[in-house]
Amino acid sequence: MPTSSLLPKFQRLQECVNQTVIGQERVVEQLVIALLAKGHVLIQGLPGLAKTRAVNGLASNMNAELHRIQFTPDMLPGDVTGGEVYDAHSQSLSFKRGPVFSNLLLADEINRAPAKVQSALLEAMAENQVSVGGITYSLPELFMVLATQNPVEQEGTYPLPEAQMDRFLMQVLVEYPEKNAEKEMLKMLRSERLGTSLDVAGLSVEEVQAAQNLVEKVSVSDAIDQYIVDIIDATRYPEKYSPELASFIQLGASPRAAIALDKCARSYAWLNDRDYVTPDDIRAIAHTVLRHRIALSFTALSDKMTTDKVIDQLLKQVAWV
Repeated sequence: MPTSSLLPKFQRLQECVNQTVIGQERVVEQLVIALLAKGHVLIQGLPGLAKTRAVNGLASNMNAELHRIQFTPDMLPGDVTGGEVYDAHSQSLSFKRGPVFSNLLLADEINRAPAKVQSALLEAMAENQVSVGGITYSLPELFMVLATQNPVEQEGTYPLPEAQMDRFLMQVLVEYPEKNAEKEMLKMLRSERLGTSLDVAGLSVEEVQAAQNLVEKVSVSDAIDQYIVDIIDATRYPEKYSPELASFIQLGASPRAAIALDKCARSYAWLNDRDYVTPDDIRAIAHTVLRHRIALSFTALSDKMTTDKVIDQLLKQVAWV
């Protein structure tokens, strides 16, 4: 397959974002994969690890509209969707659009919002629309929610319901950078304060949509489909594969997980200049797709097993034929 003229632009996008978020190349790659796969991302990490900066970096390298919502316990659904406002001049109600009407929506600390607010966002994520006052309003065709979450603070937070967790295509974990990367980060921040300009990829919305269409054309063989289904089956019926695996998994993944594996694998293959998916593509994105869709048992938690370690075992048990 000849290299698409769009591929170098997305490789450039990653390079430019990596200039502003030092030492998080894997995180940036996963955000671009989700963008190409038309999915939403839950970004989880401790405070100060550049979760918000990564999203801002992605948006600043695209000619796309970014809105940010800082979620708090006292929020109302209208703070996300917008609502009807009385116009004294026309003596009628008119709909004022909320921040959800954007290409990229940064939902900062999403688990601080109460259930009603999260439900309002759920409709937008699932159906690309919002309903207010009995009227449905469509969101932009390019619409992506990038939600951040702090894994340690519990006071004043509301756990995301399983239905909403499943709507996220990927859960991206942001970890501490390496020492050398942190040193480079200090230099980069000093340069920013001195006004040094960084390169900008300048991707347009139309180019992103064109690339998304190309990703949908990446071919997936019947054997790869079977591999995806076998992996998901192993999360639901782990006793068929290993007694130890069965003791670790309490609840398996939904059919959305299979769809997400397919979408992300095709995006990953396209970014690597291939028009077909390989088993390595599936394994490369499996953790990000599955880690928020598998519920661990008490045995796993007591043994200090993480979801990623369980997925490691799962991938070893499911054979590629």
